[in-house]
Amino acid sequence: MSTRKPYPSDLSDEQWSLIEPVITAWKDRHRSVSGHQGAYAMREIVNAILYRGRTGCQWACLPRDLPQKSATYYYYYFAAWRDDGTDQVIHELLRCQVRERARRLEDPTLVVLDTQSVHAAAGVPAATTGLDPAKRVPGRKRGLAVDVLGLVIAVVVLAANIHDNAAGIALLDQVAEHAGETVETALVDQGSKKQVVVHGAGLGIDVEIVERSPQGKGFVPQPKRWRVEQTYGILILHRRMVRDYEHRPSSSASRVYWAMTHVMTRRLTSANTPTWRDQQAVGA
Repeated sequence: MSTRKPYPSDLSDEQWSLIEPVITAWKDRHRSVSGHQGAYAMREIVNAILYRGRTGCQWACLPRDLPQKSATYYYYYFAAWRDDGTDQVIHELLRCQVRERARRLEDPTLVVLDTQSVHAAAGVPAATTGLDPAKRVPGRKRGLAVDVLGLVIAVVVLAANIHDNAAGIALLDQVAEHAGETVETALVDQGSKKQVVVHGAGLGIDVEIVERSPQGKGFVPQPKRWRVEQTYGILILHRRMVRDYEHRPSSSASRVYWAMTHVMTRRLTSANTPTWRDQQAVGA
């Protein structure tokens, strides 16, 4: 363990033990030809990824006592784990543990689908962005499928001008791939149309379009569907996700997996961060 002063985003010993086996197994499969083990401990590499996600800083602005961009992103680690799916393996391992702790089966029978359009930073390639005409947001569209606990089952990142139907179909394909044997029902909002329902039927998933109550004014939480809104709110606590800064949509999706991995390690170790309201009450 490093002797540096810890950051709030660092993994504790207990949290690191949850994901260390996956990282160690990956490292064993990718040994250097020269036998060199690298200048940084793997735990510090993960801490650097989590620090960046939580604070929103650029790779080049990582603190000097954390692994730098050349070690954390290039060649290995963030980019490699994004491309070979290691970030998803870690995420799925923790998701199953959280569900088991809640006395649920590893995979859900019901999922909730929704999209969120976010502004793209200036350096994001124009070819991967667009203007959401309904929300007037220039950038990208994140699509999530979550279970009733708010845990992420599937992620897609598209240009913001892509219709919700395309996002819904892509999410259903991922749901069928990752949890298709158990998922029976998917709830979607009014932005999704018949194409999503038909596609879901072809996958053996009953897609239900949840209509808003005509009497409701403003934001009215809907039964079960509010869980996906809660998950979006949790993700925004990770400042890297307030906007889409990533050049590749796959990097944006990886950010979602890492953010939820961070959340789940804290849940599994009962280390939830106090809210500002709690802190205000203590100081009163």
